[in-house]
Amino acid sequence: MPTIAIVGAGPGLGASLARRFGRRGFQVALLARDAERLDALARDLAGDGVEAEGFPADVGDRPSLIDALRAVERRYGTVDVLEYSPAPSGATDPRLAPVHALDVTVADIQPQVEHYVYGAVTAARQVLPGMIERGSGTLLFTTGASSTLVFPPMGNVGIAGAALRNWVLALNASLADKGIYAAHVPLATFIGQGGPETSAETIAEVYWELYTTQAEPERLYSTV
Repeated sequence: MPTIAIVGAGPGLGASLARRFGRRGFQVALLARDAERLDALARDLAGDGVEAEGFPADVGDRPSLIDALRAVERRYGTVDVLEYSPAPSGATDPRLAPVHALDVTVADIQPQVEHYVYGAVTAARQVLPGMIERGSGTLLFTTGASSTLVFPPMGNVGIAGAALRNWVLALNASLADKGIYAAHVPLATFIGQGGPETSAETIAEVYWELYTTQAEPERLYSTV
C-alpha cells in the first residue's frame, strides 16, 4: 500500500487529506506535536476505514521531525506522498504571530523561516532519497496566500511563505526528469469560514487533483 505522510496533521485540512487519500488505498502517517490529538485523529480515521497512525514531531525541532519520519518509514516503508502544512499559531506560539510589513524585524522573520522553510526542507530531505531511488514520489507544500499576494498585515509570514514557494518550484523543475513531482498550494481562504467551497473536504480535492494529474504547480486556491 502507498503511504502519505501529513506534516501538521489536525482536525481540519489534515484530517480531510487523510480521508481523501486513505479512501484511495493510502496508509496515513500523521505528524504533529500533540501525541494525544494524533491518537484521537487516528481512531476517528480508523472508524472511516482509513489505516492511520500518529508520529509526534515538532517542525521547529528538526531532529524530532527527522526521527518521526524515520519512524514512519520503519512502520510503513517508503513515503510516497509528503504533504507539509503545519499551520502556525500566534496564539500558542507568540513568535509566529503575523507582523505588518511596516513593523517587521529580523527577529519577526526568523521563526517563520524556521517554521515554513527549514521544516519543509528537513522533511523533504528525509523522504527524497527513497523517492529518487524508486523514480516516483509527490511533495505537496501548503502556505497562506501571502506567499504569492501582496498582503501587508502578513509581512513576516509572506517572506517565509514566498521563500518556501520559490524553493518548491525550483525543486519541481529539478526533479522533473526523476519522476518526482513537487507543488506549492497557497490557500487564499480561511478553511470552513465561507461557503461549501471553503470546506476542508473540498480543498482536499485540490491536493488529490495535483497528485493524480501533476498539474503545473502554479496554483492558487481562492474563493474570490
